[in-house]
Amino acid sequence: MAGGDRAGGTGQSEPGQAPVEHEAIRIAVGGAMLEGDLDRPPASSGIVLFAHGSGSSRHSPRNRQVADHLQRAGLGTLLMDLLTPDEEELDLHSRELRFDIGLLARRLVGAVDWSTARFGADLHLGLFGASTGAAAALVAAAERPDRVAAVVSRGGRPDLAGPALAQVLAPTLLIVGGADSSVLALNREATGQLTAPCRLEVVAGASHLFEEPGALDEVARLATGWFLDHLGRRPASPSGT
Repeated sequence: MAGGDRAGGTGQSEPGQAPVEHEAIRIAVGGAMLEGDLDRPPASSGIVLFAHGSGSSRHSPRNRQVADHLQRAGLGTLLMDLLTPDEEELDLHSRELRFDIGLLARRLVGAVDWSTARFGADLHLGLFGASTGAAAALVAAAERPDRVAAVVSRGGRPDLAGPALAQVLAPTLLIVGGADSSVLALNREATGQLTAPCRLEVVAGASHLFEEPGALDEVARLATGWFLDHLGRRPASPSGT
């Protein structure tokens, strides 16, 4: 069960637009207290929850660049630390928790449940996962098919989602760098296992971290289009009705 507290504020916005409301939140999931940053433009049509990748955090400049793009398009964002500070310190040396997809997915599900309790079931939720966080996002989507309306993976490892991959109902966009050959192969295999509507987008010349000029802008453009297309729809029910 998830619970939390928050501190309010006002974020930056484009000239002529109403300010984005910012809240620093804390969510209790399974005995762990997780920190997050919630940003909502006025009358946002949905919220995208971020699951960061290996060795990263909610402060990831790559995820924040994508989040800024989503906010300018009118979508809310919730960037979470899926590990506590003590766990992040442990993982810095052992590198084991970043691959604990079950743990990361349970905490992401907790964030989904918190968002539902906070905003109600009518606000559509999307999940954006990077690297191993993409696997956690896919598992969480499989576990909350009535809540998650869309998934986007950036340089993700969908293979680590295991059997949950075939249980995902949410439309899924897989974005991979053209120069990230091993991960690209894994994502191509995943398209054959996903039964949900899916699309693979290859960013030409981009490496795993999309550090090349314009590569991350393309990721943000693709992700924003996908979420705008799908967060206005109710998630499919598990029975398909």
